[in-house]
Amino acid sequence: MNNLELQKHANEVRKGIVTAVHGAKAGHPGGSLSAADAFTFLYFEEMNIDPADPDKKDRDRFVLSKGHTAPGLYSTLANRGFFPVEDLKTLRHLGSYLQGHPCIHIPGVDMSSGSLGQGISAAVGIALGAKMNQESFRVYTLLGDGELEEGQVWEASMFAGHRKLDNLCVIVDNNNLQIDGPIDKVCSPYPIDKKFEAFNFHVVNVDAHDFDALRAAFQEARETKGMPTCIVLHSLKGKGVSFMENSIDWHGKAPNDEEYAVAMADLEKIGAELEKAGEA
Repeated sequence: MNNLELQKHANEVRKGIVTAVHGAKAGHPGGSLSAADAFTFLYFEEMNIDPADPDKKDRDRFVLSKGHTAPGLYSTLANRGFFPVEDLKTLRHLGSYLQGHPCIHIPGVDMSSGSLGQGISAAVGIALGAKMNQESFRVYTLLGDGELEEGQVWEASMFAGHRKLDNLCVIVDNNNLQIDGPIDKVCSPYPIDKKFEAFNFHVVNVDAHDFDALRAAFQEARETKGMPTCIVLHSLKGKGVSFMENSIDWHGKAPNDEEYAVAMADLEKIGAELEKAGEA
């Protein structure tokens, strides 16, 4: 898929994030938006998946370790065809199957998650199981940078490196903001790359919003043998929505009607620019 098509899909994913959180009057837009390009690349190009057969045996697996950014995953799955985009408007509503954290009963979701630190442990277990059963699928997991403050992350990483799980790709959304402020002020996990290297990971630092860079990074991960890979995404929290970008206020807050209109106008403008670029 070419980069322009990926950019268009990512913009639709961002629209779905904003729409879902607005409709719920709750949720986590900032970290969902910063990871939208990575979600898009994974589900529209990188991973072996099939929306018509979500449970096919040889599919690649994805675990959203930073489960509070479920709006990003849900919007990606919907835009990829796993369930109707219209259902995003039911996020967190009574009776909806789309609740605040991913649940395994949702089409396309491979692991229930939400408690920070536990998702990577589940992903490591899935990767080890694949190795033991001589299965060829790959396992991807997305963590927040604030999540790296959880000790369980490093227990799982130590195990993955020791077991040489080269079918595992850990992705860190490094937008430098967590619920209480900048991560380097709250409890700094820096240098992230050196820490993962110390646990026997191959590490790639990448611009989270550059599809050429993402493509190269995930190719490098696939080609790395004898150790797991960590891709550190250098991202912008709230990417795509003017008043949310790099703002801690939008870690876990829904836009009101007026803010929603501004956010959608921002994304519609980006969409129009992308359409114009396609016609050039």
